[in-house]
Amino acid sequence: MSRWIEESLHPDFRTRLKADKVIHESETGHQHLVLFENATFGRVLTLDGVVQTTEGDEFIYHEMLAHLPVLAHGAVKSVLIIGGGDGGLLEEVLKHRGVDKVTQVEIDAGVVDFARQHLPSICGKAYDDPRLELVIADGVDFVARCRDRYDIVLVDSTDPVGPGEVLFSETFYGKAKKCLAPGGILATQNGVPFLQGEELTNTLRAFRGLFADAACYLATVPSYTGGPLAFGWGCDDVEKRRVDLVKIDRRYRESKIETRYYNPAIHQAAFALPNYIADLLP
Repeated sequence: MSRWIEESLHPDFRTRLKADKVIHESETGHQHLVLFENATFGRVLTLDGVVQTTEGDEFIYHEMLAHLPVLAHGAVKSVLIIGGGDGGLLEEVLKHRGVDKVTQVEIDAGVVDFARQHLPSICGKAYDDPRLELVIADGVDFVARCRDRYDIVLVDSTDPVGPGEVLFSETFYGKAKKCLAPGGILATQNGVPFLQGEELTNTLRAFRGLFADAACYLATVPSYTGGPLAFGWGCDDVEKRRVDLVKIDRRYRESKIETRYYNPAIHQAAFALPNYIADLLP
């Protein structure tokens, strides 16, 4: 028998997804996890009542958080992922053959185990890749102690409530920057600006105090309702965001990755902001 799963992340806006079949529901020790089937989105994963990922549209989010900074950088060898226990971002990053090492820090081992068992269509065989170092720890603690330096740091966090709240603090961003190699890029998930404008404003205010180049870029992910989703961008090399289309196209073709959303034209256009979003930037 089907039921409706309501997301209550926003105080003035609710969405519901039909659960044709609830596959799994449990407490992980950190969060309340529900996995269900939906005719349009496929398998849908929620944590504490908030949609995290769906089989139907995860490729948009994960491709844009992975490939845009990797190809903008142009010479990525090492990547640090904070969060992302569903493995979708990890799987996209590992498509780049030039990447030698990925360290993923996930606070909840239960989410990783769950993804491997129930969401192989999203994580693939990423967790078996020898280039991966999986660390089960708090991301804030990890970056505070980190001695390695990474070309890219990707923050694939939940929304700024519960365990994910500290990953949106100025203190965290400052410590994450110290994990970057010279010319490295920090990219973050920053919610839907139409409904979560303060989240983007606060992140970009912190970035502008930390980086020579602070910006955001957009992608439209259907299951993250309320308008386009924003990603934060921080880098001390101001040229990396301005790499021309010809060069991005060459890097994309040479990478030989297959994508369903990302392409070089989308890469360039993603930094074009509607006025209502541009007005949120400090």
